[in-house]
Amino acid sequence: MELISAQRRGELIDGARSVCKVELRDNYAVDQELFAAWRAGDSEAVARAAGASRDKVAARVAAGIRLRRVKVVSEPLSEYQRFAFDYSAHAVEAGEDIRWVPRRLVSTVLLPGNDFFVLDDDLVIFNVLDGADRRAEQQLYRDADVVGLCRGAFDAVWTVSTPHRVFQLR
Repeated sequence: MELISAQRRGELIDGARSVCKVELRDNYAVDQELFAAWRAGDSEAVARAAGASRDKVAARVAAGIRLRRVKVVSEPLSEYQRFAFDYSAHAVEAGEDIRWVPRRLVSTVLLPGNDFFVLDDDLVIFNVLDGADRRAEQQLYRDADVVGLCRGAFDAVWTVSTPHRVFQLR
């Protein structure tokens, strides 16, 4: 295991041809002005904020890069997850395949304890967060057993998840 910086994490993700991500938390730190705009129903402000990431996703997908993400969520969804659902629509429109799965459906799926990325089936990055939803550290693993474990977990949770466009908010 190697601890890496946020910059290195970004470089590895940006250089990958295939990105599989699992998100396990119901709340994450978020820009409070953006969150307030969403609460106020300002969809234009949210769309403007999503613009840069939407364009990056579209460019990566156009280059043949496969982006898949599963969000494991409690029901009813937290306010943050309702915001994330609306925000995620922009990435979905740009070509990222995002799916949602209620936590109650993954009781028999063995998942790592932290959010993770599997990149090109070669390495895994774990995001370790603190109690205030901030990144505490980022762990890089190249070990084939860890990669296989996480790829198997991703495949298992992907199988029981629902595509963003048909997921019903509760």
